[in-house]
Amino acid sequence: MTVVNSSNRARIILAALVLLLGAYWAGARFGSRQPTNVEALPLASSTSPTAIAQRDAPLTDDESINVRIYRQSAPAVANILTKATEYDFFMDPVPVEGAGSGFVIDARGYILTNFHVVEGAQSIEVVLGDQSHYPAKFVGADQRNDVALLKIVPKGKHLAALSLGDSGALQVGQKVLAIGNPFGFQSTLTTGVVSAVGRTVQTSQTTFIDEAIQTDAAINRGNSGGPLINSHGEVIGINSAIYTPSGTTAGIGFAIPINTAKNIANDLMTDGRVHRAFLGVETLPVGGWLGEALDLPVKEGLLVERAAKGGPAAAAGIQGGNRVVEAGMRKIAIGGDVIVAIDSQKVVSQLDVNLVLNHKRPGDNVTVTLYRGGKKMDVPVKLGERTGN
Repeated sequence: MTVVNSSNRARIILAALVLLLGAYWAGARFGSRQPTNVEALPLASSTSPTAIAQRDAPLTDDESINVRIYRQSAPAVANILTKATEYDFFMDPVPVEGAGSGFVIDARGYILTNFHVVEGAQSIEVVLGDQSHYPAKFVGADQRNDVALLKIVPKGKHLAALSLGDSGALQVGQKVLAIGNPFGFQSTLTTGVVSAVGRTVQTSQTTFIDEAIQTDAAINRGNSGGPLINSHGEVIGINSAIYTPSGTTAGIGFAIPINTAKNIANDLMTDGRVHRAFLGVETLPVGGWLGEALDLPVKEGLLVERAAKGGPAAAAGIQGGNRVVEAGMRKIAIGGDVIVAIDSQKVVSQLDVNLVLNHKRPGDNVTVTLYRGGKKMDVPVKLGERTGN
C-alpha cells in the first residue's frame, strides 16, 4: 500500500480509501473480557548513582539512549482502562472494557490520549508506571483529530510529566521510541525511526490524522494514545493507528503530531473546549456523472446545498441550492455555488475542506473560490467557531 503526501490530492483520496479498509486504531476493546491477564510490576525503584553507572557501563551509545529515555519517560506513561455498556441484538446490556495508553503532560494531572481510547466510556481508570491507580475525569476532546484530555488528582504526589517537543522539525530517519501498553503489557518500549512525515491518513469517514508521522517502531493494539518520543526525551507524536492487512503490526504506524495536540490541550485546559474554525456549508462532491447531469461549469468541486443561516459562508454571500431534484435514492438541492478551492487549495471532498480548516482558527479570513453559474468568483469569508465535534 502506498500512502502519499497531502500535497498530492488525487493520491490522497486513493490512500484514504485504502486506509479505510486497512488502518486500525491501535487501541483495544474487549467486550466483557478482561485485557491480557499479566501481572504488571512497578518500575524499578531508585538505585544509587554508582550502581546505575556500573550497570550502564557495558551499554553501546544507542542502548544508552534507549535506557535513558525509558527511565525518564516510563513513569509518566499511563495505562488507560475504560468501562462502558453496550447492547446486544436483544437490547440486553453487555459490559465492555477497553484499554489504551496516555501520558502525563502536566504535574497537575493532565493526561493526553486518543479520543477513540475513551470514546463512550462510563468510567476511566489510569494506572501509572509505578502501579498507582487513579480515577480519571474526561476534560474534553477534538474528535476530528482524535485527541482527548483527561485529568487525575495527584493527591499530594508529585507526578512526572513528559516534555513536549516540536513535531514540525522532524526529519525522516530520526530515531524515535514508543512507550505504551500493547495487549495489556504495561510500560513496553519499542524503537524505530521516522519513516515519513506529512502524511494524510483518513481513519474513518469523519476523522483523519493530518500531517501524520509514519514510523516503523512497533505499535500494536493498546499502544493508542501513548507517546512517540525523540532521542532528547521529548514527545513528538501520539501513537494512534497502524496499517494492518493481517491484523498484526506491519511496521507501518502513524502518530498525531504533537504540535496539533498541544494546541488542542491548551484550548481544553484554558477554556474546556477546542476552538475550531467553521465555514458553515453543507456540500456534495460533484465529480463524475453528477457534474455532467447538472450541467455544472467544472468537473470537480463541492456543490453547496445549504449555507447555514447566520453562518460565515452565508454572511459572505455564498449561496446554497434554490430547488430540489431527485438523483438516485436521494434528493439534492441544486442551483447553489460550486466551491473549487479555499485559499488556493483545491477541494473536491469534505476531507479536503476539513484539512484546510484544521490549520485555521475562528476569526481567520479565507478566500473561497467558487463558480456561480458560469462565473468564477473569489469570496472572502471570516471563519466562525464550530461547536460540538
